[in-house]
Amino acid sequence: MRRPIVAALCLSGAVALSACQKSPDAEVQRALKDVNVIDESNLSDIMLTVGDPEEAVAYFQRTAEQNPDRIDLRRGLAKSLVRANRPTEAAAVWRSVVAHPQVTNEDRVSLADALIRANEWTAAEAELNKVPPTHETFERYRLEAMIADSKKNWKKADSFYEIAAGLTTKPSGVLNNWGFSKLTRGDAAGAERLFVQALTFDPTMFTTKNNLVLARGAQRKYELPVVKMSQSEKAELLYTMALTAIKQGDVNTGKQLLREAVDTHPQHFETAARALAALEA
Repeated sequence: MRRPIVAALCLSGAVALSACQKSPDAEVQRALKDVNVIDESNLSDIMLTVGDPEEAVAYFQRTAEQNPDRIDLRRGLAKSLVRANRPTEAAAVWRSVVAHPQVTNEDRVSLADALIRANEWTAAEAELNKVPPTHETFERYRLEAMIADSKKNWKKADSFYEIAAGLTTKPSGVLNNWGFSKLTRGDAAGAERLFVQALTFDPTMFTTKNNLVLARGAQRKYELPVVKMSQSEKAELLYTMALTAIKQGDVNTGKQLLREAVDTHPQHFETAARALAALEA
């Protein structure tokens, strides 16, 4: 009478053993999947920061095709296209991100950024108008300032530049843009102040140094500003100031600055030497 019971116990034991044997495999698979996601996230971060832009584009294109429902991979592809200086393609990908159910306000801001890079200012403005005013970020106001600038709405541009500068710990770039905006509208003194301020946050930005020289030259201040510069940079800045002086009719001052540029450069400064020779001829 006990045999059926023993058989039943053995059978249930076998089933339990089978279940126990399958469970570790399932756990291992889940663990491996988690590890793969972590590795993939790390690789994505690397591709978006230090990786070659074109290699990053290829990586995200391949991975996004394999996982068409993952919005993070589309974002990565769009960002890598921007890094690769392919803004029109980036805008197209960002549009697909914006059409996704998991779209965020930051995605719309990124689309507007790509559209500006692709010189589609009207479309960029329309996209930013869809972002609620409660979304107050550095990127949003940086783009708002640029759009206001393009429309010569100086009051609004100044307001947006000021807000953007206050929303980041690294405002050198936006201060430089603001200064250049002031310079193009003829406010050279205001531009000079902003370029000096930008260099206090990042003294290595040569573009800002060059813009500072342009602002000073526009005020006929033909001495180099007291900023950190290499010998080659000093020669280049003297050349910029020389051209500014010449354009304003101060030819003799321009000649002297060109001579200084040629003498200062650690190598032969062909461009400055040629300009000097043309003036003296």
